[in-house]
Amino acid sequence: MQTNNQNNDVNKSTNTITTSKVNNNKEAKAVVLKGVGYPFNFALMDGSNIEISDKVLFEQYARDQWIGMDVSEGTYLFDQKIIPDFAFKVITVFPNNSVIGENTSIVIVEEEKVKPTLKSIKTNFSISDVVGQESAKKKAKVIMKYLHEPEKFGEWAPRNILFYGLPGTGKTMLAKALSNEIKVPLYLIKATSLIGDHVGDGAYKIHELFTLAQKTSPSIIFIDEIDAVALHRSYQSLRGDVSEIVNALLTEMDGINPNKGVITIGATNNIETLDYAIRSRFEQEIEFAMPTEQERKQIIENNLKTFPLKMEVPTEKLVQISKGMSGRDIKEKLLKTGLHNAISNDKKTVTKQDIKYAIDMKKQKQNEVKNMFV
Repeated sequence: MQTNNQNNDVNKSTNTITTSKVNNNKEAKAVVLKGVGYPFNFALMDGSNIEISDKVLFEQYARDQWIGMDVSEGTYLFDQKIIPDFAFKVITVFPNNSVIGENTSIVIVEEEKVKPTLKSIKTNFSISDVVGQESAKKKAKVIMKYLHEPEKFGEWAPRNILFYGLPGTGKTMLAKALSNEIKVPLYLIKATSLIGDHVGDGAYKIHELFTLAQKTSPSIIFIDEIDAVALHRSYQSLRGDVSEIVNALLTEMDGINPNKGVITIGATNNIETLDYAIRSRFEQEIEFAMPTEQERKQIIENNLKTFPLKMEVPTEKLVQISKGMSGRDIKEKLLKTGLHNAISNDKKTVTKQDIKYAIDMKKQKQNEVKNMFV
């Protein structure tokens, strides 16, 4: 432990200190804490870094001494037993302004975990690279104008938008293109990565995500496969670990925190399985449809521009063969599989036999999936 334990968090006048019990009937479901040290320095006093050897035991220890205490984000709790007057900052509490009770889960995050673990991504995509999806592109124009001048929109700002449609139809690609064209940070995460090992971890990750997006605004948060955690209430009993994530998302999406200049885009392949409360927070739902015949032709022509071998199969034939495929399937399961088959057989061109091989492989995988449930 370090002997220099001054901590800027404790010195901020905007934060308050929790020192007494209050009469509040709203019990906290989860509280996330961070050890910040003592309020002053003197010799032989340890710093803010402490190691929790047993998280379950610490939770019981913390609950016993702080039961009945009113907690809200940004306040502090002081230990009065083993390490008297050692301060813990309340990073997250759900619901906010509630009281620690017998059923409250209490989690402490380690120092290295508190440091930002999220990074924005950079891409070279442009909106013109997204074939079709005209409705989504029109909405993208509104997002672009808002992120250029967030203060101009005020209460009319777009905040939460839902992209839905079959896999491979361009949902993630459009988000990347949007970020690249207006040169703003894009925080792209899989919803399943928000699930932590302990109660409170998911809520903390969401808080960290939105805090970082706000600090680097204007910015875009893209939560892929949001249905994996924001399940409909009828499914949540199967996944008890997602209820806190749903509550955390609702808190951020409701705009309790201003989040000015931050756009949240959720993406799902299964819109009907979304939790209704989460779904209602999206002000607009944008469907990503499967490509039309003309759009499939454009997708194929775009991909063949960088094809390393000559394609013998006419484009018109490839368009017919690819009916019912998404843009990603056309590239990955039709063109790439055919190309790799030709290369592995030492061919100089991709022939109809290679394309037939790709089609057969796709059908085989589809049958394997179907047979899993027989």
